[in-house]
Amino acid sequence: MSVTEPAPVAPPPAHEGILRRQTLRESAARTYARSLPIVPVRARGLTIEGADGRRYLDCLSGAGALALGHNHPVVLEAIRKVLDSGAPLHVLDLATPVKDAFTTELFATLPRGLAEDARVQFCGPAGTDAVEAAFKLVRAATGRTGLLAFTGAYHGMTAGALAASGGASDVQVTRLPFPQDYRCPFGTGGERGAALAARWTEHLLDDRKGGVPAPAGMILEPVQGEGGVNPAPDAWLRRMRAITEDRSIPLIADEVQTGVGRTGAFWAVDHSGVVPDVMVLSKAIGGSLPLAVIVYRAELDLWRPGAHAGTFRGNQLAMAAGAATLAYVRENRLADRAAVLGSRMLARLRELRAHHPGIGDVRGRGLMIGLELVDPERAPLPAEAGDHTPAPPPDPALARAVQQECLRRGLIVELGGRHDAVVRLLPPLTLTDEQADAVVDRLADALAAAERSPHRHTPAGSTT
Repeated sequence: MSVTEPAPVAPPPAHEGILRRQTLRESAARTYARSLPIVPVRARGLTIEGADGRRYLDCLSGAGALALGHNHPVVLEAIRKVLDSGAPLHVLDLATPVKDAFTTELFATLPRGLAEDARVQFCGPAGTDAVEAAFKLVRAATGRTGLLAFTGAYHGMTAGALAASGGASDVQVTRLPFPQDYRCPFGTGGERGAALAARWTEHLLDDRKGGVPAPAGMILEPVQGEGGVNPAPDAWLRRMRAITEDRSIPLIADEVQTGVGRTGAFWAVDHSGVVPDVMVLSKAIGGSLPLAVIVYRAELDLWRPGAHAGTFRGNQLAMAAGAATLAYVRENRLADRAAVLGSRMLARLRELRAHHPGIGDVRGRGLMIGLELVDPERAPLPAEAGDHTPAPPPDPALARAVQQECLRRGLIVELGGRHDAVVRLLPPLTLTDEQADAVVDRLADALAAAERSPHRHTPAGSTT
C-alpha cells in the first residue's frame, strides 16, 4: 500500500449500529434505553454481558420482575418442559394443567386469611391492566365509583391506573397523605407523622363536607417504589386496614413490585399482618415473562362474564415460569434471605453517609433499597420545616451522575422518587454475599466520582 493512501477506516462496532438504529426507529417515549445505552446479548443471575463484551451487575432486575435473576435454571427448565410437551401456548382463559399448577402454587403463598376464600382473575399481561381490573371489580361489587389513593403512588400507565398515581394531572381520585419519615408532609416524621397521616385520612372520610365521593376502594403500595422507596409503617398499614374495614371500603394492595419475597416477606403486607381484600400481582409472578392477576375475596366476585378480559391472559409459558419461581422462592426461603442481606446492605450504605454529604437518606425493606441524594449546600424546602430538622433539597443532577458513574463501573441502577433523586437497587433474591459487597463497593466508588465531577444543580421541583 502506498504511503499516500489513507489508512482503512474500521467499521463501528456492531452494538453502536444497533443503538443508532434504536434511536432512529423507536419512539421518544423510550426510557431505560436513554440512561442505559447497552446492548445485552447474554445474561445469567445478576450478570448481563453487552455486545461490546462488557459485563454488568444488574440491580434493575427488569424493574423487579426477575426475582431469580436472569435465566435461572428452574425457570428455563419450566419453559422447556412446556415447549417440549406440545401443549398449546395460547388458550385465552381455558383451564390447563399448567394454569392449574400456577394457581395452586400462588394460593399456597397468599396470606392465609385471603387464600382460604379467594378468587383469581387473569388479566392482560401487565400490572397496569391488573390495577384497572381491581378498580372495575370494587366498583362493580360496591356500586360506588370513588377511589382513594396516596401521594407519591405509582400504579401503571393506562388511564385509570395513571389517574391513581402520584403524577396525575387530571385528578379523578381522592389523594391521601402517604407517611414519610425523611420528608414528612406534616413536618414531624416518625410514628407521629404516620399517626397524623392516618388521622387526616379518617377525618376526611368522615367529613360530610370533605368532598370525597363514596369510595369503592382504597389502593396502596406497602412500599412505594417509583415514589422513592418509601416503606409504609406497619402500624399505619394496620390503621388503614381498620379504617377501610370499619367503613366497608375494599382495601387493594398493589404488590406488583413488592411481591414474591422482594421486601423480606413473601408479600409485603405480611410484615404488618394486614390481609387486604384485593391483591394486584405482576412482574415476578411470571418468572421473567408477562403475567398479571388480581386475587380477591370471593364476596367481591360479582361482575359479569367478560367484564374484564384480554387476549393474552392465558400465557402458558409465563404461568409455568411463574409457578417454578414461586415454588423456588418459597422452598428456599429466599424472602428470609432478602431480609438478612437487605439489612446488611442498608447498614453498609448508611455508613457511607458520614463520608458523603450528598446522601440524604438510605431506606428500604429487604432487597428494595433506595438512596435519596441531596444538595446539602442549599437551604431546605420551606414546606418541609416542622418539629424535626428539615431535609436538604433533592439533587437529581447528582443522582444522574451517580447512575452514569455506576454504569462506567459495570453496575446498573435505576432512579426514582419525586425528583428522580433516589438511586434504587432491586437486585435478584439469589444475590450472594460477595455480589452484595461488590454492588455496594461499586456504588460507593461511583458516588465519590460523581461528587467530584462538575454537575449542574437542578432546582428542586423542576422537571427532569
